Amino acid sequence: MSTHEFRFFLSCDINLPVTFRIDRLEGNLPQSSSAYEVESSTGNRNAELFVECALYIDGSPFGLPTKTRLESSGQPYCWNELITLSSKYRDLTPQAQLALTVWDVSCGTDDCLVGGAAISLFNKQKQLRTGRQKLRLLPRKVADGSIPSSTPGKVPKHELDEIERLERLVSKYERGRIQCVDWLDRLTFKAVDKLKERECNIIGNSHLSLIVEFCSFEHTVVFQEIGANFLTPSPVSSTNELVIVWDPEVGRTNPSEHKQLKLARSLTRGIIDKDLKPSVNERKSIQRILKYPPTRTLAGDERQLLWKFRFSLMSEKKALTKFLRCVEWSDIQEAKQAIELMAKWETIDVADALELLSPVFESEEVRAYAVSVLERADDEELHCYLLQLVQALRFERSDKSRLSIFLVQRAISNIELASFLRWYVAVELHDPAFAKRFYCTYDMLEDSMMKLKGGLNGEEDGFKLWQSLVRQTELTAQLCSIMRDVRNVRGSTQKKIEKLRELLSGLLSELTYFDEPIRSPLAPGMLITGIVPSESSLFKSALHPLRLMFRTANGGTCKIIFKKGDDLRQDQLVIQMVSLMDRLLKLENLDLHLTPYRVLATGQDEGMLEFIPSSSLAQILSEHRSIINYLQKFHPDEDGPFGITATCLETFIKSCAGYSVITYILGIGDRHLDNLLLRDDGRLFHVDFGFILGRDPKPFPPPMKLCKEMVEAMGGAESQYYTRFKSYCCEAYNILRKSSNLILNLFHLMAGSSIPDIASDPEKGILKLQEKFRLDLDDEASVHFFQDLINDSVSALFPQMVETIHRWAQYWR
Repeated sequence: MSTHEFRFFLSCDINLPVTFRIDRLEGNLPQSSSAYEVESSTGNRNAELFVECALYIDGSPFGLPTKTRLESSGQPYCWNELITLSSKYRDLTPQAQLALTVWDVSCGTDDCLVGGAAISLFNKQKQLRTGRQKLRLLPRKVADGSIPSSTPGKVPKHELDEIERLERLVSKYERGRIQCVDWLDRLTFKAVDKLKERECNIIGNSHLSLIVEFCSFEHTVVFQEIGANFLTPSPVSSTNELVIVWDPEVGRTNPSEHKQLKLARSLTRGIIDKDLKPSVNERKSIQRILKYPPTRTLAGDERQLLWKFRFSLMSEKKALTKFLRCVEWSDIQEAKQAIELMAKWETIDVADALELLSPVFESEEVRAYAVSVLERADDEELHCYLLQLVQALRFERSDKSRLSIFLVQRAISNIELASFLRWYVAVELHDPAFAKRFYCTYDMLEDSMMKLKGGLNGEEDGFKLWQSLVRQTELTAQLCSIMRDVRNVRGSTQKKIEKLRELLSGLLSELTYFDEPIRSPLAPGMLITGIVPSESSLFKSALHPLRLMFRTANGGTCKIIFKKGDDLRQDQLVIQMVSLMDRLLKLENLDLHLTPYRVLATGQDEGMLEFIPSSSLAQILSEHRSIINYLQKFHPDEDGPFGITATCLETFIKSCAGYSVITYILGIGDRHLDNLLLRDDGRLFHVDFGFILGRDPKPFPPPMKLCKEMVEAMGGAESQYYTRFKSYCCEAYNILRKSSNLILNLFHLMAGSSIPDIASDPEKGILKLQEKFRLDLDDEASVHFFQDLINDSVSALFPQMVETIHRWAQYWR
């Protein structure tokens, strides 16, 4: 990829409310009003300020204005308040403006106008403004959102004073528009601070400015309208060349079709529709629609068919989510009728309830119904979906929603759920668009736990339980401090290890024996009592992750890897999916000996992983020359296949099959012999999931991540053990295909997350995932498809005269 490639999002694709932060007011307030005179004479009353925020679309007010809280703490006046408008980014136009007016209510009976400023949400290049913006207020003027505005907050370059010019450059620097040079930056900022101080002492703050911070996205947001792109008419030539013809009707609603739809769905038809039964052909069409994946958009005739026979479908629980998709929610009467029917419908499964929590469904009644279905799930099943349910809070209509209340209520009765919920929410507190919402859920959890009396099982009260979770954060903070000190040590890895053990035994000896046991963040049911310095070490890699040995309260030990400088949220998601798929396979009595080790992101660039004793295939092949030789060392059997026990070989074959299917479905990329690990009991497993959903840094990746050494350990592509491997693969593939809707729904709930391979293009990623399930095939056809997939991948591992296969063979080198 070129380093100069411009990557961007389209504004019409961002289905999020317009959000920004009112930070503070800079400068001296005008002294002309009586209120300020009273203040200056008495010295005991400050101005009481608030900011009124109004959105203007094409010069006209759009929606109701929003006000901040009153701020009366004195200069500098700082609100630091997140404002979320009812309008969404996709609704904006290039002329959209934000009008901000500062009022003072300390003047007496009438509000006193301080000043106002307007700012366009898109710049001249039609790119959405991001980051910190400094707006110069026009004194005694209400912000004007007309075009052009009489109160522009952005001052022309030729009118800027020196301080404002420097601040604009600093803003560019913060948005990544100016390259970072550490030593030069430190000198520059120091000089800027001195200049600011000198200017303030000479002339004071001559201008009153409002500091506003807009949301930042991973890529630049470029304006594009929803619907058809209207092009200017092109001259039609007489040649055979393809020409573009401008059709102004494209993308608009057909008025006659809309009227027909309203008549067909009128309330008077409800009496007739109750007795309607679908014909044979209509029944076939309905069954075909019910098999659609949750990502499929229903056509107009399909929506009309489901509405027409809604009464006869009420006994089919699979039909409810499809029916709710065909409702015109903007029609109050139709929405009311749909909600009444939903209450009488056959209760849906938990997997389908997750679909109703996706961003597609905005109705509070529908989302509340989904939560009522989730209440039937036990704690183990709820834990499988907890990560996605926390992400689904982004799509709720309010901060204190039915979903957040439900999650908190379930968490206070299960310490494991409480611990993971706290961490999942805490990691999202850094998201400026939804920080307020996640803070609200965090506070609800804290308040609810602190009110508990007698603890969860009569062991501890709520205060002690909450403190045991807070100490997890204190532990991770101390581990981050240790990593900084260890990384600063110059020299070999051994010197860094010695420094680590020295710190644990000396300055940070309190980590050797905790004052009180701490619940392990990875397994909250386990109490850890301290670190064993002599058994703790670090890995030889750029980030030098720690490998720590912890004592447990029951007299045992456990090993944990702690990483700083790496975002583990994507690994956390993949391992959650591996764990879920392992559960789904076991429910069908197929145990493929997977290793869903625990992963927990404790921040945006830090986290913990469970340490599983194992060796990489690269290390095994270097020391033992083959996988079979390695397994013979631990499980020798002269009468067994290849000189190892039949149980060990079966374990190896099953784990290879399980991970082959899972890595194919999830589109795991960047596979090499260093991130394929093998345990001494024969279980193979994958680590390091930096590339998912089809992304791969290596060219020409094979369809299946199956290396030559794995096939050779099964006796080659012609052996009976390899045939058994293929059989396990096909069986597992068909089992997971049955739960495709559940897996797709879970990924859809992650659409708003900041996980790299999802955030870049959520819709495309989910469609790639759906494609891997081949839902157009029946079970028999899917077996043939997957066998061909395996055969193609294995052929790529051995010398062939086909160019594509040759490229695949290079993947593992």
